[in-house]
Amino acid sequence: MKDAMKFDRLLKETLEDIHEEDHVGGNMDTPLRSDAFALSDSEKIESIEKDVARILETLGMDLTDDSLRGTPKRVAKMFINEIFGGLHPDKKPSASTFDNKYKYGEMLVEKNITLYSTCEHHLLPIVGKAHVAYISNGTVVGLSKMNRLVDYFAKRPQVQERLTLQVVNALQEVLNTQDVACVIDAKHLCVNARGIRDIDSSTVTAEFGGAFKNPDVKKEFLGYLKLDTSF
Repeated sequence: MKDAMKFDRLLKETLEDIHEEDHVGGNMDTPLRSDAFALSDSEKIESIEKDVARILETLGMDLTDDSLRGTPKRVAKMFINEIFGGLHPDKKPSASTFDNKYKYGEMLVEKNITLYSTCEHHLLPIVGKAHVAYISNGTVVGLSKMNRLVDYFAKRPQVQERLTLQVVNALQEVLNTQDVACVIDAKHLCVNARGIRDIDSSTVTAEFGGAFKNPDVKKEFLGYLKLDTSF
């Protein structure tokens, strides 16, 4: 009986999670208010510090303890300067392009790009790998710029589908070609560490632009990654 009740409760929590995390619809742009940057970073840090302190106090934590005294400010600085630093458009990395002087006509793949992001539903980490590819349209971009673009779009409250689209769209604009693809394979701690607590599952998302929609080109790309080709 207890096992049945536990299963029913877990099923109910899982269904609630599915409902609240429904990703249907939405926009490729990160949802920001028009006044998102009215405050300076230092003003935001000061405000968030107070909010974090209030949360911890509400939880019953003693903020006079040596271990906790600096936590509100540490969290506030981390939010603004690190894990949500990709929200500010001024921090978008420049992506200078160069002429494809070598006349390299095959796809270029940058695989296993380390990805750290934050789920916007529970503010828990997303950790995984991004794999990005493009076929030159006469220009190329520095290899590290692909890593930096992934990192920039990852450093904000995110859903993985949007992140995948944002990376592809940004590279399409930089390279002036639709022939860009991105696959992301990541673990979501909102699934792994809470709710269903499935520590082994990961989420794979993909966006194939231009020539990558061709089954043969898609298969070649995924072959480099040694991933299943049945997207």
